[in-house]
Amino acid sequence: MALASVLKSECADFEQPFAFGCEFDDADVGFGETSGERLNFAVKPFEGEEDGIERKIEFLHGTTTLAFKFQHGVIVAVDSRATAGSYIASQTVKKVIEINPYLLGTMAGGAADCSFWERLLARQCRIYELRNKERISVAAASKLLANMVYQYKGMGLSMGTMICGWDKRGP
Repeated sequence: MALASVLKSECADFEQPFAFGCEFDDADVGFGETSGERLNFAVKPFEGEEDGIERKIEFLHGTTTLAFKFQHGVIVAVDSRATAGSYIASQTVKKVIEINPYLLGTMAGGAADCSFWERLLARQCRIYELRNKERISVAAASKLLANMVYQYKGMGLSMGTMICGWDKRGP
């Protein structure tokens, strides 16, 4: 691999999540440092108690939502699994919600909360378009959603969403 050739490591197994016990040649690895002076970026896994240290953080797995901005628009990627604790409820959930042809929202958290509030946002965006005779900007739509849900702060609303899209200023 390219990284192995740069680091001149014979023992690094890049199929494994961590490369413990690997020694690198004393070569320049960047920023004027040799490999002996570099920071060690390998960390021990958090799972298990092999080292006898009690972990205070319980790592929970949740929804993965990603959005990438590029010159001609945005690309939104989400997983499609719905879970309730360790129970997998569905493998085919649609977690990208179309607000209008130029705006998308992602769902993470409570499915009912996300779908309700994003449908309400879609309705408010349509009302904005009819009143102002122009499309709402991505920033304005995001702020509108934030203002709508702020009234319910501290009431158990379970919603993590990302609003992205294209407006007259670009993606």
